[in-house]
Amino acid sequence: MTLVVRPATEADLDAVVASEADNLGADAWPPALVVPGVRGEVPHAHYLVAELSGVVVGHAVVSVVVDVAELQRIAVSASARRSGVASALLEECIELARAGRADRMLLEVREDNASALAFYAARGFTEVDRRPRYYRDGTSAVVMRLGLGPRCSFAG
Repeated sequence: MTLVVRPATEADLDAVVASEADNLGADAWPPALVVPGVRGEVPHAHYLVAELSGVVVGHAVVSVVVDVAELQRIAVSASARRSGVASALLEECIELARAGRADRMLLEVREDNASALAFYAARGFTEVDRRPRYYRDGTSAVVMRLGLGPRCSFAG
């Protein structure tokens, strides 16, 4: 199977909306938020999709504003997990952040999502804060940071 990570296009709207719903449940963004992002109408936001043999199996969203990148989303379909899709999406998001001259990337992860916490920690992200009751169900978020450049004291 061939894995391709590329910018999302309007042709991917249904797949990205479905990926949100299928993978993020109650925390999924509604189509009214996803559509303008995929169409390129949200400044600084980059929507990516991952395809395996031509089928969209995941998506990611990263925003890059001045020196800070925020990884807003990575979602991978259950059938494609643990196959390198999330890693490929993350790598492309990091490249977009570096190209935009960000010196750090931030993200939030559910504190009860041990596999995601381990995934990001294995790629150099460190916990820098907690956001109590961040998610709809009251679960707190772990804020993680990855240094990307020489101006960041946590360069990695």
